[in-house]
Amino acid sequence: MNNTAKGKKVLIVDDEPDTLELVKLVLESAGFKTQLATSGKDALKQFLDAKADLVLLDIMMPDLDGWDVFRKMKLMDPNIPIAILTAKAQNIDKLLGLHVLKADDYITKPFGKNELIDRVTKLTLA
Repeated sequence: MNNTAKGKKVLIVDDEPDTLELVKLVLESAGFKTQLATSGKDALKQFLDAKADLVLLDIMMPDLDGWDVFRKMKLMDPNIPIAILTAKAQNIDKLLGLHVLKADDYITKPFGKNELIDRVTKLTLA
């Protein structure tokens, strides 16, 4: 990992404990700091206080869906990059995320360890 990305903080938002733990382990093994949110409401509470360099945001969550969370986060601070991290791999979802809402990246599950590290590194250095 590029040394300038080391220590960057990533807020990971997902309602699936296994996904949260996997992403946390992968990113921390690469030198990133992580903070976890288990729901959309939890993510919004933590967003500004987290002072994250990047948010990885799931779309399908029970309380607030990721699209709503994305919009609210961008109103709170439009400068923090947000990447969608989801199992929704259909083109319509990618178009909505990347072109309509202007997400900084759209990562579909399952993903490879190196792919995740490379994309997070790129986003935190942008």
